[in-house]
Amino acid sequence: MKTGQERAQAPGDVVSSGAGSGEPAAGPATGDGRTRESVARLLMERGPVAAAEVAEVLGLSGPAVRRHLDALIAAGEAQVAKPVKRGPRGRGRPARHYTLTDTGRARFGHGYDALAVAALRYLGEHGGEEAVRGFAAARVAELIGPGGRQQIAAAQGPDARASALAGVLTSRGYAAQARAAGTGVQLCQHHCPVARVAAEFPELCEVETREFAALLGTHVQRLATIARGDATCTTHIPSPAPEPRRRSPDLRTRGPDSTGPDSTGPDSTRGTAPEIPAQPTTTPTAGSPIGRQSE
Repeated sequence: MKTGQERAQAPGDVVSSGAGSGEPAAGPATGDGRTRESVARLLMERGPVAAAEVAEVLGLSGPAVRRHLDALIAAGEAQVAKPVKRGPRGRGRPARHYTLTDTGRARFGHGYDALAVAALRYLGEHGGEEAVRGFAAARVAELIGPGGRQQIAAAQGPDARASALAGVLTSRGYAAQARAAGTGVQLCQHHCPVARVAAEFPELCEVETREFAALLGTHVQRLATIARGDATCTTHIPSPAPEPRRRSPDLRTRGPDSTGPDSTGPDSTRGTAPEIPAQPTTTPTAGSPIGRQSE
């Protein structure tokens, strides 16, 4: 499929699906995918258009065209439109006419990304990097909205707030989910509508990460982004560190007043001989029986 720039036409150009237009020549295409692409392109170029006209231009049978039209309608890429009067109305019920929806046009690309990049370039040149970051912060605030902030703030704990943030982002088209991973939670965004713009202006991702941290009330780390070519935008949200356990008292430790064999207090007698009480002494006198002979 060609890019949006390759498909861009100058104002006033008429795009044709016939031979010489740069598109595959009219006729049966190989494979349902290519045929449906041709049907969708014809609806874009000539719509509202009837199934009979599609069949005639592409050289397909009526049932084959209706099958592809039904598939496009089921996918939300086509719809039945009011018929455009192109001459006198004949007898019988008017034929249904079909046209593409906005979703159907998206398969052929658009210039929104190029316009956004041009606007940010102008902003950066005239306002500086801070102006770009200010725009990015305002964009995230508008993306989340007051209702989203309330949902996130009402959740208890970083893990619950991460799940609430994923729900808000999913409702905004980011296909996000929060899942446990190692020592925390990973917020995975499987779709990024501004990936092409963020590839040139990484400030969009940097500010988004900072705003996520503020919403969750904890430090976060951006691990991957679609803008850098990764499959998803992944943000790691660490779980709170557990409180340190109090150390239980050691019952084997004795205080300074202990009198046991291991005591080292002032009353300790470890390593010293037991004290022997002193005996009273007397000085012999003349009347003392010491030295007398028994009569």
